[in-house]
Amino acid sequence: MIESRAIELTATVITFNEEENIRDCLESLRWVSHIVVVDSGSTDRTVAIAREYTEHVHVTDWPGHIEQKNRAVDLAPTDWVISLDADERVTPRLQQQLQKQLARVPSHPGFSMPRLTWHLGRWIRHGGWYPDRKIRVFDRRKARWAGINPHDHIDLAGDALALDGEILHYSFRDLHHHIETIDSFTSIAAREMDERRQGSPLAGMLLRAPWKFIRMLLLKRGYRDGFAGFILAGMGSFYVFLKYAVLWERRALRARGLDPDSLPRQHRGPEWRPRRATGEVTESDS
Repeated sequence: MIESRAIELTATVITFNEEENIRDCLESLRWVSHIVVVDSGSTDRTVAIAREYTEHVHVTDWPGHIEQKNRAVDLAPTDWVISLDADERVTPRLQQQLQKQLARVPSHPGFSMPRLTWHLGRWIRHGGWYPDRKIRVFDRRKARWAGINPHDHIDLAGDALALDGEILHYSFRDLHHHIETIDSFTSIAAREMDERRQGSPLAGMLLRAPWKFIRMLLLKRGYRDGFAGFILAGMGSFYVFLKYAVLWERRALRARGLDPDSLPRQHRGPEWRPRRATGEVTESDS
């Protein structure tokens, strides 16, 4: 028998230099009972803005995407959590659906919802970018962020109830920002594959990269998004190619007796990462 008591919900958000996004994100979460923000050392006004919405703002180190999201979930004062990135927004329809579902103890341990991304001046609805269904609301006693960095996902003990209310995703400012994110994510993904001794660099560059382009543009009907769909298919292929190229580089350096993680970095420090480290470039093809 399902209990009839209402469920309190905590929103968790991880941030790093998100002053352009965090206010809109938190505004879309005003209806939840609690908000927890975990920041990894922002140098802009992210923390100050977040403190306008909640006293639960924690500034800490950066252990990785999955680890940071789990850290935020662990800090939530309630068992039920909605976990968002700073460049995401809850739509009014999704809010209404969640409030209705949480008016009593849910029969499912979590909820999934489609995510709609704005990029290149339009909503992207094809090429594998939509519905891009995500589990973002869950009972933390039965769920955990998992995966291989930077490809995170919720590992849920049970089936998620599918809702049709959307999360809006403003992942990239422009193509330059998209390229910055690809640069960061390919380094993370290649390191993870290297440590697990997974992946073939040659097969990845020769086979997986062009297949990514064909799959996004034709099989996933990216062409229906017009020239933007063509560009995004190319960017997806570039991400896969570069990921395996970096994997080749790491293994080639190690074969020469060099540690790829200890070489001097001319242009960025060891903790560099883009302002926003989220986006469709996280889709794994390995």
